[in-house]
Amino acid sequence: MRTLNVAEITNAIKEMCIEANHSLSGDMERAIKTAADREESPLGRQILGQLCENMRIAGEDMIPICQDTGMAVVFMEVGQDVHFEGGSLEDAVHEGVRQGYTDGFLRKSVVRDPIYRENTNDNTPAVVHYSIVTGDKVKITVAPKGFGSENMSRVFMLKPADGIEGVKKAVLTAVKDAGPNACPPMVVGVGIGGTFEKCALLAKKALIRPVDKRSETEYVRELEAELLEKINRSGIGPGGLGGSTTALAVNIETYPTHIAGLPVAVNICCHVNRHGVRIL
Repeated sequence: MRTLNVAEITNAIKEMCIEANHSLSGDMERAIKTAADREESPLGRQILGQLCENMRIAGEDMIPICQDTGMAVVFMEVGQDVHFEGGSLEDAVHEGVRQGYTDGFLRKSVVRDPIYRENTNDNTPAVVHYSIVTGDKVKITVAPKGFGSENMSRVFMLKPADGIEGVKKAVLTAVKDAGPNACPPMVVGVGIGGTFEKCALLAKKALIRPVDKRSETEYVRELEAELLEKINRSGIGPGGLGGSTTALAVNIETYPTHIAGLPVAVNICCHVNRHGVRIL
């Protein structure tokens, strides 16, 4: 059994909220730079070049990459041999977000009630997903999610007879409907299987997989490549102004499901696909 003070959780999440909002992960930065070199449209190349310049300025001057600094989504993989001391783990997570967004001077975008819309003024609460794993480590992933792209996400409750062609149609429909509103080039997270809520969580988790890492399952890997090619032939392009780079990656996660269903979720993220990972 290993003891971990929750203050370490708070401090890590505080730092991650600030870091994720000022610099992209290496895989995302490489993907955007590669896209800028390969883009066929002159206007598309110009836009991607501006995104690269924006990344440089944000990192050098400590300015947020995007004015929408997102709602904090936190994935906690907690080793079953870890004992927490010093207070509530849940409170420590939210406190880390509060400190990160307050001390980092990041825009506060969370409202206390979805109808009455009173701002909490510290970007809490976060959306927290826990999983219990083996070992004595805690893996924390912080993914600030902007709502321009979040609003474009969809869940499709398909019938088993719809099969893989139905899945393709659902993903392409979601991307087409999103168009420029998701701030392309986008990363498309797809969850297939489980239940209504499970496929949505799979799609969200798909977004934090590195964009240069493909699925280990052969048919899923082939589906990712096919959908990426079709999406990039859609002509939406960078900024929605045309071109051959509408998406940087399609990441798909799957899970067993019921004999009577085929749930599919599409969680789209803009080119600012922010996330950071730490292991304590």
